[in-house]
Amino acid sequence: MKGHTTIVGVSAHFHDAACSLIRDGKLLAAIEEERLTRIKHDPATPINAFKACLSHAGLDVTDIDCLAFYENTEFGREPSKTANATSFGSQPATGATRLVKTLRNRLGYEGEIRTFTHHLSHAASAFYPSGFNDAAVLTVDGVGERTTTAYWRAESKGLELLEEVQYPHSLGLLYSTFTAYLGFKVNDDEYKVMGLASYGKPTLLGKLRQLISYDDEADFTLDMRYFDYERHDRMYSTALETLLGHRARRAAEPLEDFHAEVASSVQVLLEEILLQKLHYLHKRVNCDRLCLAGGVALNCVANGRIHRETPFTQLFVQPAASDAGGSLGAAALAHKEIFPDVPLDLKLRDAFLGPSFKAETIRNLLRSTPIPYREFADNQDALLEQTARYLAGGSVVSWFQGRMEFGPRALGGRSILADPRASNVADRINAVVKQREKFRPFAPAVLYDRANSFFALPYESPFMLETCAVLPGVNLPAITHIDGSARVQTVDPTSDHPFARLLAAFARLTGCPVLLNTSFNLNDEPIVCTPADALTCFLRSESDVLVLENFMVKRTEVPPRLIEAVRRSYLSKPPGVSEHVYTLV
Repeated sequence: MKGHTTIVGVSAHFHDAACSLIRDGKLLAAIEEERLTRIKHDPATPINAFKACLSHAGLDVTDIDCLAFYENTEFGREPSKTANATSFGSQPATGATRLVKTLRNRLGYEGEIRTFTHHLSHAASAFYPSGFNDAAVLTVDGVGERTTTAYWRAESKGLELLEEVQYPHSLGLLYSTFTAYLGFKVNDDEYKVMGLASYGKPTLLGKLRQLISYDDEADFTLDMRYFDYERHDRMYSTALETLLGHRARRAAEPLEDFHAEVASSVQVLLEEILLQKLHYLHKRVNCDRLCLAGGVALNCVANGRIHRETPFTQLFVQPAASDAGGSLGAAALAHKEIFPDVPLDLKLRDAFLGPSFKAETIRNLLRSTPIPYREFADNQDALLEQTARYLAGGSVVSWFQGRMEFGPRALGGRSILADPRASNVADRINAVVKQREKFRPFAPAVLYDRANSFFALPYESPFMLETCAVLPGVNLPAITHIDGSARVQTVDPTSDHPFARLLAAFARLTGCPVLLNTSFNLNDEPIVCTPADALTCFLRSESDVLVLENFMVKRTEVPPRLIEAVRRSYLSKPPGVSEHVYTLV
């Protein structure tokens, strides 16, 4: 065996392609391909993420002991008659030979390649980073190979599959069917259904229960009369429209009360079934620790109820719970198989696993433009104090610090920030900064040692994957959803990360240790990765201040002609095509 062990995990060819790199039993890097190509949910072989992981670790392709793929391609995903990547059955089985050839050709790798089943990769991605010695694990998504839901017992020696549910019976596809019915994008906008649900009452729950049969055991069965997975433009049949008494909403049509009632009803149905299945899993495993993975595990409203209403006292949801996280799970499984004597220490303390950028890179970028900027050099305290003052004064701040986050949540590395006490800031950010639907909620970040003064959250939630109630009497309108809830991120007050220090600076200035924290991107675009991404996104939005590491830019000082040039450039480009500001001046 070489002096070091190196495994690279890969997820690709459906959606959320990514790479993860484990070196000597430790996770050094994990990056989604979309952040580098600027194509949201990019499914392609993650060539750029692969190179970025190796670059961060100071390695080249010859240092890799094994490449681990997150699906067993002998089976592939359940095939469809269509090839439309926005619907469920987007790709037929690739085949092991074809996959190996593709990975070797595109990644330039000639060494060993191992594949693992989709739900096993999901389960490993949740259990090994949890830090638990043993746990129950539930993996729930649309489908992987033929499995849609799997129940596991996890111990240090490995993962034991207890039971599974197979296609076409799927909670993920059930939820995605209503994503399509409501006029949103499948495999992308499910979180919009979750946000819209709070605006309605579950008045259609009785009708929706007709779609699925379930009991106190592991299984459930969809009534396939209401579903049509093979249609590229919809996942529902006309029978569903007849049952609900309304035709499906078209994307450009206004949202009405009925649509909120549909969203509320399917959200409650999902929660009911998950709670029931998790009571069953607890009986089977008899352990109070639970790990969740799969796309459904990103439903933070359901996660909050799971934590509060099941016998499990500890819950871990890996921040990249969807297919991107499968790259981490596959890498962990390969490491366990190939290097059983090398301890695997993957406990996630934060999600900062992507690229970071040096001051020189940012300075050169800013110097290439006519944009005035201020450099705080080695005086980060002054930068944080000035940023806190801008926030307290009502400014919206685009914030770029350190390594990029892994997963769909901005956690203080690539964030847009604002004062949560301001009553109009949420509408402003939705309308002109993020440029998205008005009903979409914003999340709070709070110093953990003061969280219980604002939120009904008696435990840490560092990855923003659970909702809880905002406490009575707390007036934080910008981050309080219409139902009085919030999707909270707790931040370690002892951390030396600039985001934790900014929260502390804001608390000293205002008495409030909470900030509105949303992802640094515009609607339907990936979160920014590079300083150039950040600068361009800032100029296209209506954010007031940009903080790029120790550099600060104020919108009022940017030449208007540059802002207009950047906006015109993007209007003429198809989705996924990026052009940075320094190419326009």
